Order: sequence, then structure tokens, then C-alpha cells
Amino acid sequence: MGESRSLVTENPWRMLRQFTDARIGLGRAGVSLPTSELLKFQLAHAQARDAVHLPLDVKRLVDDLEKSPVELPARSPVLLKSQAQDRVTYLQRPDLGRALSQESLQSLAGHKGGDKGQPVVAIVIVDGLSSFAIQNSAEPMVSQFFADLDCESAGWQIAPLTIVEQGRVAIGDEIGQCLGASVVVVLIGERPGLSSPDSLGIYVTWAPETGLRDARRNCISNVRPDGLSFEHASQRLVYLLHQARRLGTSGVSLKDRTEEVAIETTANKRNFLTD
Repeated sequence: MGESRSLVTENPWRMLRQFTDARIGLGRAGVSLPTSELLKFQLAHAQARDAVHLPLDVKRLVDDLEKSPVELPARSPVLLKSQAQDRVTYLQRPDLGRALSQESLQSLAGHKGGDKGQPVVAIVIVDGLSSFAIQNSAEPMVSQFFADLDCESAGWQIAPLTIVEQGRVAIGDEIGQCLGASVVVVLIGERPGLSSPDSLGIYVTWAPETGLRDARRNCISNVRPDGLSFEHASQRLVYLLHQARRLGTSGVSLKDRTEEVAIETTANKRNFLTD
């Protein structure tokens, strides 16, 4: 008997898949997708749905933060909730995810900092639309950030760490305002894609206050093991904080030049963070 022939017609673009997670060059079986590719798609879709609907294990996250190899400024994070009482409400009412519950507002009382005349950084961890991202990446990202920031020599104060359930990006503005922060850094689970259910987003807002528009924020996205590394994300975050402090603003008025500077300094064999 002759050699068996595969039922799948390969696509010549398949070789490019080594450079991207995008679904390209899938091939075909007749006029349909190969069964293996269809099953992979269904698995990715299920993982994306799970990322949105599964609740954040707050206790586990707190334990991970307390066991961090880097000494964090606050060993016991303040646990908060938005006005969305459950996940269904959170998904249907984005506005409720942008505001703290009354109980959470009361629990923040007495945590306001800024008594040394130095700018205060508030770190806010929010479950967002991907509990996977926060569960797996929040602790290593926070640890890397504090290892790079060097608060004492840079003259930063750190507000108590906060963890928010059922929250949106803008809830960080209210928390930053309550804590008297000069700048708020929100770590949030991004809306999952079919190739990235665990993507972490980082938002930086100078002079946070309730009601700010998105134009006032800088964003670092796709932070995950298969995306932007924690080390590179941390370098970009430190850069944005120093520039926001220097300019007294963030968002569209603050251009993220880290990639340009990295190229320039690589050519000159210098580190842009130490210039």
C-alpha cells in the first residue's frame, strides 16, 4: 500500500506562527478547520470565559503578597469592594464598578498619608475582567516594581496596598483621592482575548480624583509571561512615575518614551533609568 495522505491541507503561512499567538495558517480539512484547531479554539474560548467569571481568591492573593521575597511597604493589604454586589451586576453595570461601596469608604478612613512632604504612590490591585491575571501576576509584578522603585532614595512614600473586588480602572481615582496620593497605580485584569486570558494592565494617574477621564491615564498593557515581562513593565512604570512627578501630569500630556529611550541608550550602552 502507498503512503497515507493527511486529510489536512497545510497553509504556507503556518511558519509565521512561531512569531505570534494569532491564529494564522491554520490549514483546512476540506472546507472546514482541522479538528485539532477547532478544539484549541474552543479551549481558548472556555479559558477566556473562566477568566471573566471566576472570582478572585483574595485570601490566596494576600498570602502571596505577604510571602513576597521583596519587603513590601504594607504587609496587610486593605480589602475593598466596589458598589457592584456580585459578578453579574459587575458585568452589566460598569458604573458600579467604578465606585467604592460605603463600607469600603469607611475602611479607608485613617489611612491617608503624605506627612513628610514627599509624593505618595498608591498601589491598587483590582480583579477587573480577568481574575487569572491578578491571581497569577499581581504579586510578581508588585514585587518587581518595589525592587526597582527604590522609594527611599527616590523620595517616594507608599500608601497602604489595596485590593478591590468587582472593580474597574476608574475606582483607583477614588481610592487615590481618599488616601491623599499624588499618583495612583492600578493593576487590573484586562478583558481576556482568545490567546491571552491572563493579561494584566497597569494604569498610572497623577493627581487622582473622582470623575477623571481616561485621557488622564497612561497604560501599560499585555503584562504576562507570554507578553510584556514583569521586568520590562516595571521599568516602564518607574519611568512613567518619575516623568509624571517631573511634569505634574499624566495621560495624553505624558508621552511614554521608554521604547525610544531604550533604543537610544542601548546604542550608547547606558541605562535610561540611571541617567
